[in-house]
Amino acid sequence: MKNVLVIIAILFLSISCKQKENPVVFAAFDESVEIDEQQNHEIDRMKFKLIQSNYLDMNAIFKPFEEDLFYFSENEYQNLLPYIIEKDIPSIQESVANGILSYEKIVLFYLYRIRKFESSNELALHSIIALNPNIVEEARKKDKDKPKDIKYSLYGLPILLKDNVNTIGIPTTAGAFALKENNTTDDAFIVKKLKEHGALILGKANLSEWAYYFCDGCPLGYSAVGGQTLNPYGRKIFETGGSSSGSGVSVAVNYAVAAVGTETSGSILSPSSKNSVVGLKPTIGLLSRSGIVPISSTLDTPGPMTKSVIDNAIFLAAMTGVDNEDVTTLNVDAKVDYLKDLTSSTIKGKRLGVIKDLLSDSIYKKNVELLKNSGAILIEFEPLQLQLDGFLTLLNIDMKYDLPKYLNTYADKSLKIKSIEDIIQINLEDSIQRAPYGQQLFEGIVQDSTTLDELEVIKSNLNTTGKQFFDEPMDSLNLDAVLSINNYHAGFAAVAKYPCLTVPMGYEKSGEPISLTFIAKPFQEQKLLQLGYAFEQLSKVRKQPKNYK
Repeated sequence: MKNVLVIIAILFLSISCKQKENPVVFAAFDESVEIDEQQNHEIDRMKFKLIQSNYLDMNAIFKPFEEDLFYFSENEYQNLLPYIIEKDIPSIQESVANGILSYEKIVLFYLYRIRKFESSNELALHSIIALNPNIVEEARKKDKDKPKDIKYSLYGLPILLKDNVNTIGIPTTAGAFALKENNTTDDAFIVKKLKEHGALILGKANLSEWAYYFCDGCPLGYSAVGGQTLNPYGRKIFETGGSSSGSGVSVAVNYAVAAVGTETSGSILSPSSKNSVVGLKPTIGLLSRSGIVPISSTLDTPGPMTKSVIDNAIFLAAMTGVDNEDVTTLNVDAKVDYLKDLTSSTIKGKRLGVIKDLLSDSIYKKNVELLKNSGAILIEFEPLQLQLDGFLTLLNIDMKYDLPKYLNTYADKSLKIKSIEDIIQINLEDSIQRAPYGQQLFEGIVQDSTTLDELEVIKSNLNTTGKQFFDEPMDSLNLDAVLSINNYHAGFAAVAKYPCLTVPMGYEKSGEPISLTFIAKPFQEQKLLQLGYAFEQLSKVRKQPKNYK
């Protein structure tokens, strides 16, 4: 009996010592000092003032997972890595079906991975702003109730949401101090749809504050609550793109299976391109915006950001549905099968518009030749020289009315802020911490005196301009899609309300990612996904960031 007690005592002591000797602590990094001392011209151009948030405590965020992660070892992480990292949804679900993975293990793997890199001063990317404290228990329930047909499903898989998407149990801050206590909300409509399909909400991704309509000339990917999101392909060297920066970065480094982004003009296309992931900006009205912190009810849309086109199709299908609170969705056909014929897609015979000026980009030109050699019909054209007059006015006046509507209808009822003016005033109380780059765009919103009648004229003119920009070549040349780069023509697509899909097409000599963007007419997402899938199979250029394998 004594021997048994001695053994038990030794085991207890060893576990206790292990807990004390191996804590993972998120230190208070002072990266801003390091940056100030560097003379790199890219860093000077981005003008970082602050990297780590003064309001985010990652130790507190990870506290609910201490016990579960204590029993999840580095060895187990390494054993699971080949079945999760860079794998598409069907592959991961196949491993679940074969008993190699469980949803609990997948969740713990991602939590462990996020902690592993985000607790490192040299590797932290600041792309995570919050985590779901109940995610492990929710994963265990998914394991118990697993359906038979899961291969092309989000069931049990952890995804991230851009932190302007309302979610029960997780704050929705838009990266802003003024929304730091926006804790109690209902799920946004798209989150309800995702949960209906069995998806697990892992947490929230950082973003450019207020979806990058707040400060003028500030770095992409910065928010007061989340700090400065950094690009894993060139940390502190390349821009992250914005405003869905945290979503793009998190997908690129495999912090989750996929992520939701939102776009007004380029905010999905830009970070997807800059982080070598697949991003779809859908037709306005395909996906609901209810419960999402807005810029513009005219132009805003959520969209999927993934590592592959097949994942994008699965993700899109899980978010689609008619929402009575967002009238733009009332004519949506929720029965479209985005996976139909996807894996048999071919580029052969497809008529694609090539913008002549872009052929000066060697990577774009190389991929145009790849498509041509694979049987696509490539037609060069020079787009009309048009201006998007009144674009900023549209954003100003829409946000002036749309943000208060969100605050009154979808935000935590305890919040005292009700207007743009309220937010400006709160930030002025401590501008160094809350608005270190200023809040010029918010101030411009207040100063803009455009009437609602004048706004309707601007909206109509912009929509006409956007359609003219694309319809002239699309109709006269009978094009399936126009080929662009990154978010180069996002503004015209935004006001035309046309969908865009961006797919990795290579890397600059510096290592910075670059993507090919397909643009089509409204509600042709299925065609875009088929084109994107066929191109992805031809190019196969996406690679992991080298320091995050």
